Amino acid sequence: MPDLVPLIDAPALVVKNEGASLVLADVHLGIEHDLYYSGVNIPSQIVKRLDRVLAYIDEVRPDRVILLGDVKHNVPRTSYQEEDEVPYFLEEIAKRAVIDILPGNHDGGIERLIPKNPDIVLHDSRGAVIDGVAYFHGHTWPGPALLRVKHWVISHNHPTIKLTDVVGHTLTKQAWIRARLDRDAVAANYKPEEFEWADPELFIVPSFNELCGGIAFNESFHADLLGPLFSSKAVRLEEAEVYLLDGTFMGSVDGLRQFSRERFKTPRADKKIRRHRRRHPRP
Repeated sequence: MPDLVPLIDAPALVVKNEGASLVLADVHLGIEHDLYYSGVNIPSQIVKRLDRVLAYIDEVRPDRVILLGDVKHNVPRTSYQEEDEVPYFLEEIAKRAVIDILPGNHDGGIERLIPKNPDIVLHDSRGAVIDGVAYFHGHTWPGPALLRVKHWVISHNHPTIKLTDVVGHTLTKQAWIRARLDRDAVAANYKPEEFEWADPELFIVPSFNELCGGIAFNESFHADLLGPLFSSKAVRLEEAEVYLLDGTFMGSVDGLRQFSRERFKTPRADKKIRRHRRRHPRP
Protein backbone atom coordinates (compact mmCIF):
# COMPACT_ATOMS: atom_id res chain seq x y z
CA MET A 1 0.00 0.00 0.00
CA PRO A 2 1.51 3.38 -0.95
CA ASP A 3 2.63 5.70 1.85
CA LEU A 4 2.23 9.41 1.07
CA VAL A 5 4.05 11.79 3.44
CA PRO A 6 4.84 15.48 2.84
CA LEU A 7 8.44 16.55 3.32
CA ILE A 8 8.44 18.76 6.42
CA ASP A 9 8.69 22.51 5.73
CA ALA A 10 8.79 21.95 1.97
CA PRO A 11 6.20 21.90 -0.85
CA ALA A 12 7.27 18.36 -1.71
CA LEU A 13 5.58 14.99 -1.30
CA VAL A 14 7.39 11.72 -0.65
CA VAL A 15 5.58 8.60 -1.91
CA LYS A 16 6.88 5.17 -0.99
CA ASN A 17 5.60 1.89 -2.33
CA GLU A 18 7.86 -0.49 -4.25
CA GLY A 19 10.12 2.50 -4.86
CA ALA A 20 10.42 6.06 -3.55
CA SER A 21 9.14 9.09 -5.44
CA LEU A 22 9.67 12.80 -4.80
CA VAL A 23 6.68 14.81 -6.08
CA LEU A 24 6.97 18.53 -6.96
CA ALA A 25 4.30 20.70 -8.56
CA ASP A 26 4.09 24.04 -10.35
CA VAL A 27 7.78 24.83 -10.80
CA HIS A 28 6.88 27.54 -13.38
CA LEU A 29 10.35 28.00 -14.81
CA GLY A 30 10.50 31.28 -16.72
CA ILE A 31 8.04 33.18 -14.54
CA GLU A 32 10.60 35.98 -14.13
CA HIS A 33 10.33 36.68 -17.88
CA ASP A 34 6.57 37.14 -17.53
CA LEU A 35 6.94 39.33 -14.44
CA TYR A 36 9.46 41.56 -16.26
CA TYR A 37 6.87 42.42 -18.90
CA SER A 38 4.43 43.18 -16.09
CA GLY A 39 6.84 45.73 -14.61
CA VAL A 40 8.47 43.54 -11.96
CA ASN A 41 12.20 42.97 -12.52
CA ILE A 42 13.44 39.82 -10.73
CA PRO A 43 16.61 38.00 -11.82
CA SER A 44 16.31 34.38 -12.82
CA GLN A 45 16.01 32.09 -9.79
CA ILE A 46 16.94 28.89 -11.62
CA VAL A 47 20.08 28.22 -9.56
CA LYS A 48 18.27 28.60 -6.23
CA ARG A 49 15.37 26.44 -7.41
CA LEU A 50 17.63 23.70 -8.68
CA ASP A 51 19.62 23.78 -5.43
CA ARG A 52 16.38 23.28 -3.48
CA VAL A 53 15.37 20.30 -5.60
CA LEU A 54 18.80 18.69 -5.33
CA ALA A 55 18.72 19.19 -1.54
CA TYR A 56 15.36 17.39 -1.42
CA ILE A 57 16.81 14.58 -3.52
CA ASP A 58 19.80 14.28 -1.20
CA GLU A 59 17.43 14.01 1.77
CA VAL A 60 14.91 11.58 0.27
CA ARG A 61 17.12 9.53 -2.11
CA PRO A 62 14.18 8.88 -4.47
CA ASP A 63 14.14 6.49 -7.40
CA ARG A 64 12.18 9.04 -9.40
CA VAL A 65 11.14 12.70 -9.34
CA ILE A 66 7.57 13.36 -10.44
CA LEU A 67 6.92 16.86 -11.82
CA LEU A 68 3.21 17.39 -11.45
CA GLY A 69 2.61 19.92 -14.19
CA ASP A 70 3.46 23.51 -15.08
CA VAL A 71 7.18 22.88 -15.33
CA LYS A 72 7.34 25.98 -17.55
CA HIS A 73 5.38 29.18 -17.13
CA ASN A 74 4.72 31.19 -20.28
CA VAL A 75 1.71 30.42 -22.48
CA PRO A 76 0.95 30.18 -25.32
CA ARG A 77 4.51 30.98 -26.34
CA THR A 78 7.81 29.75 -24.92
CA SER A 79 10.25 32.41 -23.74
CA TYR A 80 14.00 32.42 -24.39
CA GLN A 81 14.44 31.96 -20.62
CA GLU A 82 12.49 28.69 -20.70
CA GLU A 83 14.42 27.48 -23.73
CA ASP A 84 17.59 27.79 -21.65
CA GLU A 85 16.33 26.80 -18.22
CA VAL A 86 13.93 23.89 -18.77
CA PRO A 87 16.48 21.56 -20.48
CA TYR A 88 19.17 22.49 -17.94
CA PHE A 89 16.82 21.90 -14.99
CA LEU A 90 15.72 18.50 -16.31
CA GLU A 91 19.23 17.36 -17.25
CA GLU A 92 20.59 18.11 -13.78
CA ILE A 93 17.78 16.26 -12.01
CA ALA A 94 18.03 13.30 -14.41
CA LYS A 95 21.61 12.77 -13.21
CA ARG A 96 20.13 11.80 -9.83
CA ALA A 97 16.80 10.10 -10.60
CA VAL A 98 14.29 9.18 -13.28
CA ILE A 99 11.92 12.07 -14.11
CA ASP A 100 8.21 11.67 -14.84
CA ILE A 101 6.47 14.78 -16.22
CA LEU A 102 2.68 15.09 -15.98
CA PRO A 103 2.05 18.12 -18.23
CA GLY A 104 -0.08 21.00 -17.00
CA ASN A 105 -1.92 23.83 -18.69
CA HIS A 106 1.30 25.91 -18.89
CA ASP A 107 3.28 23.11 -20.53
CA GLY A 108 2.25 23.55 -24.15
CA GLY A 109 5.26 22.81 -26.35
CA ILE A 110 7.33 21.38 -23.52
CA GLU A 111 8.12 18.30 -25.58
CA ARG A 112 10.51 20.50 -27.61
CA LEU A 113 12.41 21.45 -24.45
CA ILE A 114 12.88 17.96 -23.01
CA PRO A 115 16.39 16.56 -23.56
CA LYS A 116 16.66 13.25 -25.38
CA ASN A 117 17.20 11.15 -22.31
CA PRO A 118 15.56 7.77 -21.57
CA ASP A 119 15.35 8.78 -17.90
CA ILE A 120 12.94 11.65 -18.68
CA VAL A 121 9.39 10.50 -19.45
CA LEU A 122 6.58 12.79 -20.64
CA HIS A 123 3.14 11.36 -19.84
CA ASP A 124 -0.32 12.15 -21.20
CA SER A 125 -2.05 15.24 -19.77
CA ARG A 126 -4.86 13.01 -18.43
CA GLY A 127 -2.42 11.48 -16.02
CA ALA A 128 -0.63 8.24 -15.24
CA VAL A 129 -0.47 5.57 -12.56
CA ILE A 130 3.07 5.37 -11.18
CA ASP A 131 3.96 2.80 -8.50
CA GLY A 132 0.34 2.44 -7.38
CA VAL A 133 -0.57 6.15 -7.22
CA ALA A 134 -2.49 8.23 -9.77
CA TYR A 135 -0.97 11.56 -10.81
CA PHE A 136 -2.39 14.33 -12.99
CA HIS A 137 -2.07 18.11 -12.95
CA GLY A 138 -5.76 18.84 -12.43
CA HIS A 139 -6.71 20.96 -15.45
CA THR A 140 -8.37 17.94 -17.13
CA TRP A 141 -10.40 14.95 -16.07
CA PRO A 142 -8.12 11.99 -15.34
CA GLY A 143 -8.00 9.06 -17.73
CA PRO A 144 -10.33 6.11 -16.94
CA ALA A 145 -7.45 3.94 -15.69
CA LEU A 146 -6.93 6.37 -12.79
CA LEU A 147 -10.45 5.75 -11.49
CA ARG A 148 -9.34 2.34 -10.22
CA VAL A 149 -6.58 3.79 -8.00
CA LYS A 150 -6.97 4.60 -4.29
CA HIS A 151 -4.80 7.75 -4.22
CA TRP A 152 -4.98 10.76 -6.56
CA VAL A 153 -2.28 13.44 -6.41
CA ILE A 154 -2.92 16.73 -8.24
CA SER A 155 -1.81 20.37 -8.16
CA HIS A 156 -2.96 23.32 -10.35
CA ASN A 157 -4.60 25.49 -7.65
CA HIS A 158 -1.49 26.44 -5.61
CA PRO A 159 -3.39 25.91 -2.33
CA THR A 160 -3.01 28.33 0.57
CA ILE A 161 -5.08 29.46 3.53
CA LYS A 162 -5.55 33.03 4.75
CA LEU A 163 -5.97 33.71 8.46
CA THR A 164 -7.36 37.14 9.37
CA ASP A 165 -7.59 38.51 12.91
CA VAL A 166 -10.16 40.92 14.34
CA VAL A 167 -8.12 44.00 13.38
CA GLY A 168 -7.84 42.87 9.77
CA HIS A 169 -4.26 41.57 9.70
CA THR A 170 -3.97 38.66 7.26
CA LEU A 171 -1.44 35.85 7.27
CA THR A 172 -1.13 33.66 4.18
CA LYS A 173 0.32 30.16 4.41
CA GLN A 174 0.87 27.45 1.82
CA ALA A 175 -1.16 24.36 2.54
CA TRP A 176 -1.72 20.73 1.71
CA ILE A 177 -5.30 19.70 1.01
CA ARG A 178 -6.69 16.20 1.57
CA ALA A 179 -10.21 15.60 0.30
CA ARG A 180 -12.75 12.98 -0.70
CA LEU A 181 -14.71 12.92 -3.95
CA ASP A 182 -18.37 12.68 -4.88
CA ARG A 183 -18.80 9.48 -6.85
CA ASP A 184 -21.84 10.60 -8.85
CA ALA A 185 -20.26 13.93 -9.87
CA VAL A 186 -17.24 12.07 -11.21
CA ALA A 187 -19.25 9.28 -12.86
CA ALA A 188 -21.27 11.82 -14.88
CA ASN A 189 -18.13 12.53 -16.94
CA TYR A 190 -17.33 8.96 -17.99
CA LYS A 191 -19.00 6.22 -19.98
CA PRO A 192 -20.60 3.57 -17.77
CA GLU A 193 -18.41 0.83 -19.20
CA GLU A 194 -15.18 2.68 -18.31
CA PHE A 195 -16.21 3.76 -14.82
CA GLU A 196 -14.64 1.53 -12.16
CA TRP A 197 -14.57 3.44 -8.89
CA ALA A 198 -11.97 2.93 -6.15
CA ASP A 199 -13.22 5.87 -4.04
CA PRO A 200 -9.82 7.60 -4.08
CA GLU A 201 -8.48 10.09 -1.60
CA LEU A 202 -7.35 13.35 -3.21
CA PHE A 203 -4.06 15.06 -2.28
CA ILE A 204 -3.53 18.61 -3.58
CA VAL A 205 0.13 19.65 -3.67
CA PRO A 206 1.21 23.27 -2.97
CA SER A 207 3.22 25.22 -5.51
CA PHE A 208 7.01 24.78 -5.55
CA ASN A 209 7.55 28.28 -7.02
CA GLU A 210 7.21 30.98 -4.35
CA LEU A 211 6.47 33.66 -6.98
CA CYS A 212 3.28 32.02 -8.23
CA GLY A 213 0.96 33.12 -5.48
CA GLY A 214 -1.91 30.86 -4.51
CA ILE A 215 -5.61 30.42 -3.94
CA ALA A 216 -6.91 30.61 -0.36
CA PHE A 217 -9.14 27.57 0.02
CA ASN A 218 -10.90 28.95 3.10
CA GLU A 219 -11.96 32.00 1.07
CA SER A 220 -12.94 30.02 -2.04
CA PHE A 221 -15.86 27.95 -3.21
CA HIS A 222 -16.12 25.46 -6.06
CA ALA A 223 -16.66 28.17 -8.66
CA ASP A 224 -13.51 30.01 -7.54
CA LEU A 225 -11.18 27.03 -7.93
CA LEU A 226 -9.56 25.74 -11.11
CA GLY A 227 -10.17 22.52 -12.97
CA PRO A 228 -13.11 20.23 -13.74
CA LEU A 229 -13.00 18.45 -10.38
CA PHE A 230 -14.02 21.73 -8.76
CA SER A 231 -16.30 23.17 -11.45
CA SER A 232 -18.31 19.92 -11.34
CA LYS A 233 -18.36 20.01 -7.50
CA ALA A 234 -16.78 16.57 -7.46
CA VAL A 235 -14.49 17.56 -4.57
CA ARG A 236 -16.08 17.57 -1.13
CA LEU A 237 -14.61 20.96 -0.43
CA GLU A 238 -16.12 21.93 2.92
CA GLU A 239 -14.94 18.80 4.70
CA ALA A 240 -11.48 18.80 3.07
CA GLU A 241 -8.59 18.74 5.56
CA VAL A 242 -5.91 21.45 5.61
CA TYR A 243 -2.29 21.00 6.71
CA LEU A 244 0.54 23.54 6.81
CA LEU A 245 3.97 22.76 5.38
CA ASP A 246 5.30 22.10 8.88
CA GLY A 247 2.72 19.36 9.33
CA THR A 248 0.26 21.30 11.51
CA PHE A 249 -3.32 20.11 11.04
CA MET A 250 -5.50 23.21 10.72
CA GLY A 251 -8.91 21.54 10.51
CA SER A 252 -11.43 21.56 7.69
CA VAL A 253 -11.94 24.17 4.97
CA ASP A 254 -15.38 24.88 6.45
CA GLY A 255 -13.91 25.37 9.93
CA LEU A 256 -11.28 27.79 8.61
CA ARG A 257 -13.85 30.01 6.91
CA GLN A 258 -14.34 31.80 10.24
CA PHE A 259 -10.88 33.33 9.73
CA SER A 260 -11.55 34.66 6.22
CA ARG A 261 -11.22 38.35 5.42
CA GLU A 262 -14.93 38.64 4.63
CA ARG A 263 -15.82 37.79 8.22
CA PHE A 264 -13.73 40.66 9.59
CA LYS A 265 -14.85 43.42 7.25
CA THR A 266 -16.25 46.20 9.43
CA PRO A 267 -19.13 48.54 8.53
CA ARG A 268 -16.83 51.50 9.20
CA ALA A 269 -14.24 50.20 6.73
CA ASP A 270 -16.90 49.59 4.10
CA LYS A 271 -18.23 53.14 4.54
CA LYS A 272 -14.71 54.57 4.09
CA ILE A 273 -14.26 52.59 0.89
CA ARG A 274 -17.60 53.77 -0.52
CA ARG A 275 -16.85 57.40 0.45
CA HIS A 276 -13.41 57.22 -1.20
CA ARG A 277 -14.95 55.83 -4.39
CA ARG A 278 -17.52 58.66 -4.52
CA ARG A 279 -14.78 61.27 -4.12
CA HIS A 280 -12.41 59.57 -6.57
CA PRO A 281 -14.50 57.91 -9.26
CA ARG A 282 -12.76 55.84 -11.86
CA PRO A 283 -12.40 57.53 -15.27
